[in-house]
Amino acid sequence: MLNRRFLRVKVLQALYAFFQTSDNDLTVVEKNLFQSINRLYDLYLYRISLLLSILQAARLNMEKNKAKKLPSEEDLNPNMRFVENKALLILDNNAELKSLLEKKKIDWSMHFDDIKKLWRKIKDSDEYDRYMNQPANDFNIDKKFLNRLYETFIQDETLFEHLLHEQSIYWYTDMEVVDINISKTINGFDDSIKPFHTVVLDLYKDEQDDRKFVQELLRKTILFEAEYNTIISDKTKNWELDRIALMDIIIMKMGFCELEHFENIPVKVTMNEYIELSKNFSTPKSKNFINGILDKVVQDWKAEKRIQKSGRGLVE
Repeated sequence: MLNRRFLRVKVLQALYAFFQTSDNDLTVVEKNLFQSINRLYDLYLYRISLLLSILQAARLNMEKNKAKKLPSEEDLNPNMRFVENKALLILDNNAELKSLLEKKKIDWSMHFDDIKKLWRKIKDSDEYDRYMNQPANDFNIDKKFLNRLYETFIQDETLFEHLLHEQSIYWYTDMEVVDINISKTINGFDDSIKPFHTVVLDLYKDEQDDRKFVQELLRKTILFEAEYNTIISDKTKNWELDRIALMDIIIMKMGFCELEHFENIPVKVTMNEYIELSKNFSTPKSKNFINGILDKVVQDWKAEKRIQKSGRGLVE
């Protein structure tokens, strides 16, 4: 579920907090960093649970219509396509997902009135109408509609985003990666999946390796901070260090750390990743500034043989 780019973002956020306070406790910073990463999985489950709550609202609406004093033919014999959506039922029937939601106490019962409003919005949409009037049931059509429902009615729904942001300060920048992974989850479904199969993604691709990457990047950036400050000062002689944005300084330090201490990551990958971070988290001019500094340092360190890469395709 997590990729290295996201992990770099999390380290950047942790370092920004670390360097902004005078009472720097590395143990606390590291604990908060991993808590931030682990809580992303809760966000993933909350967003999936929202789909299941919409299904629940649809079922309750059908039962309510059937219980009318004078139900119509449509009330008594409703179109069942949505509540029988095969992709949605894979989630609803999955034993592992149910266990995870119960264990973490994840549900939307406190906000079910808002869920019902969202359901009515979906039910009144042209997208829903087209889906419900498809000529034949088809697993791929069900899957495609579930993805569209999520993208159209959940992904950018400000009310539910606000409710989630209230639960965790970490989730503001996590929504995008969670949305990508929910789409990946749904696209991974096929009609052979049984209730006892695993359908939700793991948080880490390789937990041991990813945690080691995060921990070393955090610790070594801090450990070599003074030396990296000197390098930045040397490369920006016309600038006072305190005139450079703190975010730019941290991004460069992380870049230096990765170039020097992560021998299995290619130089080009490091360069691209930290330029990308500057575009997303710093000023409009930061991209060119950081690119220029990193490029100068790479040239110097290669000449000094300070950059040592090992592994197939990494030795230059």
